Amino acid sequence: MSKAKPYKAKQPQALDYTPLKGTLLYLFLFPLFLAMIGALFQTNIQAFILNTISFFLFLSVVKIAKKGFTQEATYHQTIFTKAPKTPYKLYAGILLGGATFFTASIAGGAPLIKSLFLTIMSMIGFFLLYGFDPKEDKLENLGDISASFVLETLQEANNKLSTIKQHKEKITDTYLEGKIEQALQKANHIIRTIQEDPKDIRVARKFLIVYIDGIANVTNAYTELEEKEITLETKKRLYTLMDEVDTRLDKELSRLKNNNAFDLDVHIDVLKAQLQS
Repeated sequence: MSKAKPYKAKQPQALDYTPLKGTLLYLFLFPLFLAMIGALFQTNIQAFILNTISFFLFLSVVKIAKKGFTQEATYHQTIFTKAPKTPYKLYAGILLGGATFFTASIAGGAPLIKSLFLTIMSMIGFFLLYGFDPKEDKLENLGDISASFVLETLQEANNKLSTIKQHKEKITDTYLEGKIEQALQKANHIIRTIQEDPKDIRVARKFLIVYIDGIANVTNAYTELEEKEITLETKKRLYTLMDEVDTRLDKELSRLKNNNAFDLDVHIDVLKAQLQS
């Protein structure tokens, strides 16, 4: 049990991203698409090429901005995280300015002053509407536990859960697949609870890694075999093991919520023995 001071996590901000965010950026594409079609029908090759370049410049703005919106939403929903390494929204705003200048000045033949004015206004409008990328790491020091350690532990657990999820999608046994899905949901709940109160992270790390590894061993062993090679006796053992894992997940989640120390040594040894048998 660590000596970290009681900690009340900040609640993550509400998700501020939806698939519709950034829809206004598509408005730049529609007239350019029509201009491309018009130039093509008029066999104006130069205009067609310039309008096509403009179209794909603005399409790139949309794609990059979407990455920034998704990245920002993940940042706000996560209690412990680092600021995004790649400032996609910044890149999108700058590219929007470049695309606007190219379209106005080169493709459209507008005067330099007017093109620069439109460029500046488009960039200002973008950042006023969508803001900038998050810059501050959400990694507070919790007593003698560094938030970086918490982040690395949770990331490791999440990576393993992602692998288990991939294995689960290959499992055709609906009962076992349901048991694994239930275990995944409870493991995610435990991870969320640790994020909210990470003072037991050192012991919790042992819990997370061993128990999640246990589930991963089950799913990996199952997917490596052909369905016809799995006997009824083997399936029953897998069902029993998943029932045991499910029960222990419930117990440890209850202990975690009650801020009790994790009493895992016996449970972990038993689980390891079961997985090796």
